[in-house]
Amino acid sequence: MAVNLTPPDPLSLRAVTGVELGVSAAGIRYSGRKDLLLMRLGEGSRVAGVFTRNRFCAAPVLVAREHLAMGQRIHALVVNTGNANAGTGSDGIARARATCDAVARALGCDARQVLPFSTGVIMEPLPIERIVAGIPACVADLDAGNWFGAAEAIMTTDTVPKACATRLQIDGTETTITGIAKGAGMIRPDMATMLGFIATDANVSGSALDTLVQEVADASFNRITVDGDTSTNDAFMLMATGTTSNAPIEIDTPQYTQLRDAVVEVAQTLAQAIVRDGEGATKFITVRVEGGAGEDECRKVAYAIAHSPLVKTAFFASDPNLGRLLAAIGNSGIGDLEVGGVSVYLDEVLVASKGGRDPGYRDEDGQRVMRQSEITVRAVLGRGPAHATIWTCDLSHEYVTINAEYRT
Repeated sequence: MAVNLTPPDPLSLRAVTGVELGVSAAGIRYSGRKDLLLMRLGEGSRVAGVFTRNRFCAAPVLVAREHLAMGQRIHALVVNTGNANAGTGSDGIARARATCDAVARALGCDARQVLPFSTGVIMEPLPIERIVAGIPACVADLDAGNWFGAAEAIMTTDTVPKACATRLQIDGTETTITGIAKGAGMIRPDMATMLGFIATDANVSGSALDTLVQEVADASFNRITVDGDTSTNDAFMLMATGTTSNAPIEIDTPQYTQLRDAVVEVAQTLAQAIVRDGEGATKFITVRVEGGAGEDECRKVAYAIAHSPLVKTAFFASDPNLGRLLAAIGNSGIGDLEVGGVSVYLDEVLVASKGGRDPGYRDEDGQRVMRQSEITVRAVLGRGPAHATIWTCDLSHEYVTINAEYRT
């Protein structure tokens, strides 16, 4: 059961002019389940993306990177679930290319104008014949208002579809931003989430879009962790169709800042939804580290807390075994950390100061906070002005069950 997360209202997911979405049930892993998504982009669209840094990255990641680097217009994106096409060698590359070929034939474009994405079980051959057979149904289903169906079609162990939209005025022109994401396990992005797609009708220059996608990823998807594992298939794509009347948005302009802030808001909503829907999660936890000498060390401390199985299981048990927090902070790799200057809070409760348990801390106060479904851990390092925030969840029995039984 996701933590305080409900499915989005389909009516809230606004169409983005220049983007059409079609889904089908291709039977890639399960019969009768939406598992194939096609996104067609209009003329003038620009696409930028960031991908996993896992050296065993999946075949579609390699092909998508290659096609994106060619610099030509991207005409379509195709996403399958149920099979990751990762750890599949040269055969996997061939099957990813065959997917692009099939989409190109269906839409009348060049295969190099198609970006492929896959998610699911690793080290199994991609059932390309099922994907090819499912593409015509996706084409027939293409519709600008099909964002909710698209969010459903990219789910794997997700229990809730993840989608979000917003509108804003840029120079008096209404601009729309809509996005979807999927992910519940194998989440410790080293660029983005497992799969995320955000589109806007804003007119954005190519250089600005390349900068924007990285800034958005760093402010959202690069700040979440469920289990500390970086997927082989991570990809976050940002699409700008350029159908609004504004002049191309460039970096270091007020319009860029407006757009960036709005896209970050959508991306953070999607990223936090992934954590709230973490496999077996019962608690949504914000980890904020303040007073660092630099943002990098703040993030190190935050991830040390968020990745610790002992910390995560204590949150699941609502057990204020808070020495585990101190141990995680001390093990974060900051060699010159002065522990006497560190303070640790659970919500507003000061639990540790001057190297140990705060004299005013009472165990019942810690238990009260730990029983909540949403908790903030705040560590103040006393070393400087930097800060960083990430979002994570607890580690439950259900996480073990889901991952032990994933392939069966």
